[in-house]
Amino acid sequence: MSNRSQKMYGKAAFALVFAILILLITYSIFIGTVDIRSYFLPLLPSPPPGAQPLCATGPPLKVYMYDLPRRFNVGMLNRKSTEQAPITARTWPTWPRNSGLKRQHSVEYWMMGSLLFDGDGGDGRAAVRVSDPELADAFFVPFFSSLSFNTHGHHMTDPATEIDHQLQIDVLKILGESKYWQRSGGRDHVIPLTHPNAFRFLRPQINASIQIVVDFGRYPHVMSNLSKDVVSPYVHVVDSFTDDNHSNPYESRTTLLFFQGRTFRKDEGIVRVKLAKILAGYDDVHYERSVATGDNIKASSQRMRSSKFCLHPAGDTPSSCRLFDAIVSHCVPVIVSDEIELPFEDEIDYTKFSLFFSFKEALEPGYMVDQLRKFPKDRWIEMWRQLSAISHHFEFHYPPEKEDAVNMLWRQVKYKLPAVKLAVHRNQRLKIPDWWRRRK
Repeated sequence: MSNRSQKMYGKAAFALVFAILILLITYSIFIGTVDIRSYFLPLLPSPPPGAQPLCATGPPLKVYMYDLPRRFNVGMLNRKSTEQAPITARTWPTWPRNSGLKRQHSVEYWMMGSLLFDGDGGDGRAAVRVSDPELADAFFVPFFSSLSFNTHGHHMTDPATEIDHQLQIDVLKILGESKYWQRSGGRDHVIPLTHPNAFRFLRPQINASIQIVVDFGRYPHVMSNLSKDVVSPYVHVVDSFTDDNHSNPYESRTTLLFFQGRTFRKDEGIVRVKLAKILAGYDDVHYERSVATGDNIKASSQRMRSSKFCLHPAGDTPSSCRLFDAIVSHCVPVIVSDEIELPFEDEIDYTKFSLFFSFKEALEPGYMVDQLRKFPKDRWIEMWRQLSAISHHFEFHYPPEKEDAVNMLWRQVKYKLPAVKLAVHRNQRLKIPDWWRRRK
């Protein structure tokens, strides 16, 4: 065969292979199994893990918000005010800077504010308010139950708790008269309950609702559980580390492990007293008993920023605000809990920026500190980068911002609604609601 013929056959073979390749790529793109960028843009750098937006698909959730008088919500922010006019986006008050630890339970405030905000809808919000309840996917109850406890019933003594009790009675009366509450049994109603004592007098009466909680440490599974409720982060009380751009963050953080807070806690929190003894005597460990004053919070913030790892033992319940303070301080969390539930865990992998120890491991003398001292520098730096990339998901803003904590919470509510609608529709047509339990 001549050289000319060989070249012709070679070109024909190459053209055939190229045509087949193009056909396969086109088909793969058509059925949605291939990202075309992996073929034609192989040299473009991939975004760092965690930096890319999470999957917020579909239109925003349509939420109807009950028009409750101010005494159920913002009236508690300024008890001296006599204003009675309905709250609007224009009159929405800022959260008071001197609120101290009340801020950590302020999720209810930020969720209500996100619905009042009258933006143009093109701001990446996961939920928007609708004025017609017939158009609503879900219903929001703007009762600040956590602030009510912190304001009216913090000492849990009568008659100090009577105002908190009466507010719960009054809000349930309003809901009970709503045909939308009656229609679903409250299943499609969203109620924030982030303080473990929020709504404590009448909580069983809102069992069916979608509760916004920070963990399940205080209640039985029949009352709160992952199948219907949403786990929220605490609102962090330290300032966010927005200029964490040190060229050598590992070496600049001179403390190995940091903890500052109350050491005498209930239930799982008794581990804190034991850890105080286990961690005593280490030069590179700072474990300090402290109360949350303004000065102590500022000191804690600075020490978190100068520590490689921040300890998060259980409080009165498995979770505490300290975890989210650590995240926004870009201090790798060391979580000690056997039963903790974490927010947004279907979208965020905490193992990429946190370490976990069981109670047994943490209370073994020397074990945890030894593991942290041996932890590879390159892995720590990667975790630090992950914290920088995901910390915006734990920020609460007004107006709400794309992919912030409020939008993440509303997206979690959206995920719960298919099961809610299934339960509501079945109950509307079943003659014997629990027939499946009676089968032998």
